[in-house]
Amino acid sequence: MRREITNELLVNTLKNLRKQYKNTKSKVWLYIAEILSRPARRRVIVNLNKINRLANDNDIIIVPGKVLGSGKLNKKVTIAAFSFSKDAVEKIRSSGSNSITIEEVMKTNPEGKNVKIIV
Repeated sequence: MRREITNELLVNTLKNLRKQYKNTKSKVWLYIAEILSRPARRRVIVNLNKINRLANDNDIIIVPGKVLGSGKLNKKVTIAAFSFSKDAVEKIRSSGSNSITIEEVMKTNPEGKNVKIIV
């Protein structure tokens, strides 16, 4: 039996992602919602060194999970995630990059074009 999600922030984010998919028909938002609705033990965790390897300058990176601060970030990117560790936020800001929420990306880029999803 599947348990109901109790995290209000996660429930609201999932609802907004599905609503954005219905409005724009962009499958990016539905894919991110599917990944975020996984059980907690299967949630995505990405370190900064993986983002540094896969990203280019001025990319918009979406992590449907948590970003951790292991490694260093040399590129100026915008990273959107469900949550960040304190160390990750400090390293992102010190590299000149931005850390934002997934909902902020939905507002600035409703079609979901030119984003990279790192899982």
